[in-house]
Amino acid sequence: MPGETDLSTLLAALRPVRRAGEVVFVSHGPGRVPPAEGALATVVEDEGTTWVVPRSVADEHGWAYDLVLAWITLEVRSSLAAVGLTAAVSAALTAEGISANVLAGFHHDHLLVPLERADDALAALQRLSTSG
Repeated sequence: MPGETDLSTLLAALRPVRRAGEVVFVSHGPGRVPPAEGALATVVEDEGTTWVVPRSVADEHGWAYDLVLAWITLEVRSSLAAVGLTAAVSAALTAEGISANVLAGFHHDHLLVPLERADDALAALQRLSTSG
């Protein structure tokens, strides 16, 4: 089943849900493999590999991180070709002064927001969904 591309439909069906737990970004030089527990997301850059891991995994390994984040999934099934969803979500969070790191999966978009602003982010996304 292909994902949705119509922005109005996407916003109306946004369904933001917070995943349990706390996550962090950690970065290691080229050639490192993820921890045995597995990374939740991986980005390979020229400077090294970035992993999103549970905070407990980073603490267990003694890995440094700057910010503790909450993971919010937009449960609407969006198409990778959809136009405007990231911009609309970013604008709603920007209006509330909430930073967000966006990850796109095949089926859903995911937002990593500062842990202390997670409830505010969910409220802003719910307002966006009902206004769209």
